[in-house]
Amino acid sequence: MLITGASGLIGGALAASLTSGGHDVVRLVRRPPAGPDEISWDPAAGAIDAERLEGFDAVVHLAGESIGAGRWTAARRQRIAASRGPATKLLCGALGRLRRPPAVLISASAIGIYGVAAGGAAAGAADETAPAGSGFLADVAAAWEQATEPAETAGIRVARARFGPVLSPRAGLLRRLLPVFRMGAGGVVGSGEQRLSWIGLDDAVSALRFLIATPRARGPFNVVSPCPASNREFTRTLAAVLGRPAFLPVPAIAIRILFGEMGDQLILKGQAAAPARLTELGFRWLEPTLEGALRRELGLPADELPAG
Repeated sequence: MLITGASGLIGGALAASLTSGGHDVVRLVRRPPAGPDEISWDPAAGAIDAERLEGFDAVVHLAGESIGAGRWTAARRQRIAASRGPATKLLCGALGRLRRPPAVLISASAIGIYGVAAGGAAAGAADETAPAGSGFLADVAAAWEQATEPAETAGIRVARARFGPVLSPRAGLLRRLLPVFRMGAGGVVGSGEQRLSWIGLDDAVSALRFLIATPRARGPFNVVSPCPASNREFTRTLAAVLGRPAFLPVPAIAIRILFGEMGDQLILKGQAAAPARLTELGFRWLEPTLEGALRRELGLPADELPAG
């Protein structure tokens, strides 16, 4: 099994899960390889060690610049876009030319492809039949997915995993919120009605393994919980799980000042997506509810109250 982005949150967890299950995992890395379980590539230079890509059963492509790490300056926009479309095209072009290509490619994408209009409080959740939206995130995700076409044309089964925000105390949204909420300083952001189509890290890994192992899994899949939450619901649930108050509202203007357009799209407008195709194929979530997922990721059994 070959994985790109194996040093990231999802990639690291997937590699550990596969290794513990007896699978051989090789990482595609953007530096000189440190051992036989690594292969070098340089997407910025258009370089990849294609000969070493021969013979893998499956490839999971998760590499990409973090979207939510900071303001979308012109430089960050360029890095985000370049780390997805062109890098994916390089990888998929190389896979498509192999004598022994993989049977399946799972390529990361994001529910941002539907555009922020899909996530309004009054809007329904977008399933995989919804068209691509407009805006920076939608354009990046659409180019990201289109770049997998060389692999698909070569006969490789391609599944595109459209992730929502992944919940883990190790990185991302939850890691940033935990210190604030543990101090009792959490609160509703903006109107509180914006939707969050989240997925727990364990379920994100489980979904990837399901897509790898399911021959019918091809095309786009929303990798999200079937139970999206409003920001208000998320705030109340996280506070209850931690046993802390959460009564300090965060005005929308503060988010826009701190994070600019990134904060406006990712935090204030939100998005709702439905995992229709995972459900159709019989995927079972380990923890489909928000409280259950938070307790699982934080190591708090359902019958255990946090100390303090």
